Amino acid sequence: MATTVKPTLMAVTAPEEAPAERAHAVRLPLDPLLVAAVVGLGVCSVLTLKQATRGAIPGDPSYYTNRQIIYLVVGAVAMVAISRFDYTRLKGWRNGIYGALIFIILAVLGLGHSVNGSQRAISLPLFSFQASELGKVLLIVALAAFVASRTRVVRSWGTVWRTMAVALLPAMLVVAQPDLGSGLVYIAVAVTVLFVAGARWSHMAVLLATGALALGGVLVAAPAAGVHVLKSYQEERLTAFLHPSANSQKQGYQQVESKIAIGAGQTNGRGANATQIPYKFVPESETDFIFAAVGEQWGFAGAALVLSLYALLIWRTLSIAASSRDRFGSLVASGVAAMLMFQVFVNVGMAIGIMPITGVTLPLMSYGGSSVIATLLAVGLLQAIYFRARAAETPLKGRAARNER
Repeated sequence: MATTVKPTLMAVTAPEEAPAERAHAVRLPLDPLLVAAVVGLGVCSVLTLKQATRGAIPGDPSYYTNRQIIYLVVGAVAMVAISRFDYTRLKGWRNGIYGALIFIILAVLGLGHSVNGSQRAISLPLFSFQASELGKVLLIVALAAFVASRTRVVRSWGTVWRTMAVALLPAMLVVAQPDLGSGLVYIAVAVTVLFVAGARWSHMAVLLATGALALGGVLVAAPAAGVHVLKSYQEERLTAFLHPSANSQKQGYQQVESKIAIGAGQTNGRGANATQIPYKFVPESETDFIFAAVGEQWGFAGAALVLSLYALLIWRTLSIAASSRDRFGSLVASGVAAMLMFQVFVNVGMAIGIMPITGVTLPLMSYGGSSVIATLLAVGLLQAIYFRARAAETPLKGRAARNER
């Protein structure tokens, strides 16, 4: 007797989502060590300013600290927002970014207010907008995009001089404000981007030799001939660190008093008993000479902590540059590393008397909305590069695991 077999319905299940697809849907976190360095420096800045500026504004001892906290919060929000932005799109906007850089610097020259003989900022309701600080980030992006677009001819002399010309124009406009420190940062960024991109050693040597000759001409040869490229006080400040005690009441005053303050801090600092900084023996102790305030208040231990946080910040920046999945991202991260390293070295060197006074701020430590927000914008770009690199790594790991099975 024939039997009939009833067809059975097979359960149909949707195919499992591929690991690569799941990886793209994951929102990878920010680089935790980079965040730790930023938060640590922000906390150190607020604590240092609280003591250093407690008597600066009569009736408002928290004036500087409250505003610094606002700048840090605004900058942190901008950092997180940029970290989720596809930074590779900026490569196609390089001409507009460079145009914006030149525009904001010219706007400050035309509309900015003068403070201590320098026309560097435009007054806004909450803070003074200093275009040269934002310009550092814009220049990094524009230079990285320009050099990345010339990969096949990056070792040619034409790429070298064109890149330096792109950097020298805004640098000269910034020096004219005058803001010599930011102008030097622009040059340092350009040289670093060329070096990382693979420029020839011979070309780099020519650049360094040309820079040394130009510096000698500006500081020695030109003044001897009666031509002053820089203002007289700038020339004096650039050479005063070589013999600060010779004119300790004028050009060498800040560095002499800064070293006294740092020495007074000894091992663990003087805390609330500090006198050099709160009583304004060191001018600009909340901005250019904030490291002197760190030294007096927190001593060697506090200074070592701050420098360790900078070491962590720069190490993570270099790691992100090395792990970037594209040349543009690597050059952007390298430019940010150059900006941070140059500013930290020069600012700390100013405070301890081994570098000339150039008005370079200490990133995330010095008081100022433009400096803090611009630095955190740069960190946001680093986080975006980190995010993209991690997103690219995860699918590769997923495919490797499937191949093992």
